[in-house]
Amino acid sequence: MRLDGRRESTNVEDRRGGLSGGKKAGLGLGGIAVIAILTFMMGGNLGDVVQNVQNAGGIGTVQTSDGEALTPEYEELATFSRQILASTEDVWSSYFRQNNIGTYRNPTLVLYTGSTSTSCGTGEAAMGPFYCSGDEKLYIDLSFFATMKQQLGADGDFAYAYVIAHEVGHHVQNLLGTLGQAHQQMARMNETQANRISVRIELQADFYAGVWAHYENTMFDSIEDGDLEEAIRCASVIGDDYLQNKARGYAVEESFTHGTAQQRMRWLRKGMQTGDLRQGDTFSLSDREL
Repeated sequence: MRLDGRRESTNVEDRRGGLSGGKKAGLGLGGIAVIAILTFMMGGNLGDVVQNVQNAGGIGTVQTSDGEALTPEYEELATFSRQILASTEDVWSSYFRQNNIGTYRNPTLVLYTGSTSTSCGTGEAAMGPFYCSGDEKLYIDLSFFATMKQQLGADGDFAYAYVIAHEVGHHVQNLLGTLGQAHQQMARMNETQANRISVRIELQADFYAGVWAHYENTMFDSIEDGDLEEAIRCASVIGDDYLQNKARGYAVEESFTHGTAQQRMRWLRKGMQTGDLRQGDTFSLSDREL
């Protein structure tokens, strides 16, 4: 992905460096994050996470420190993240204006290590990147990108860009009122029904990430050979069915909250191809049509 000379967003809070010196993490933050994500997805609790971490090698001898998140590698990822956020600002501001949607309000990107406070509660690295509509901020512990590469086999700058664009997609949903309406519906439903709404929220955010990629390339001619494949590969390995099969050898559809690998790839690709928000209505479709 060509980003040389591109501006960096100033709508960023850098809270990194908050880890206490000498904290042991034998698996590394990325490995622990993957185990935690998979455990929570399968209905486990914090105690189950601890047990699974211990079973996978335990909390061992690798020392983390306040400076871990400020290494040259992480600084490069921070710069990249600011550039991608700037791109989403340019793309969505233009799209809102040209389609008479209103004024696009930029979200804030929060870079943190370990945990941080949000208007939606305490954010943890084990949760992966997330968006909080309460403060209109997206939160990323940059170690997640190492997790993608080392644990999930999803690597490349455009794959990382897709992750950020997906969270910004939730911000777009929030501005359009879709996210609030969906959350109100979920509050009145049982867990299985709420999960079905959650899948639609996530697939639409994938679609919006694709819409961003469509106009990112139109505006900046930045997408290179192999970039789209990186994003599609990333979408496939964070599908609920892929992660559950990887963790325990089978998948339980009723517990899906983000969609299958095929669904996530399909909606991301559709957004890239069409660049049209009107074609991203995931809420009016049946499960089979998704």
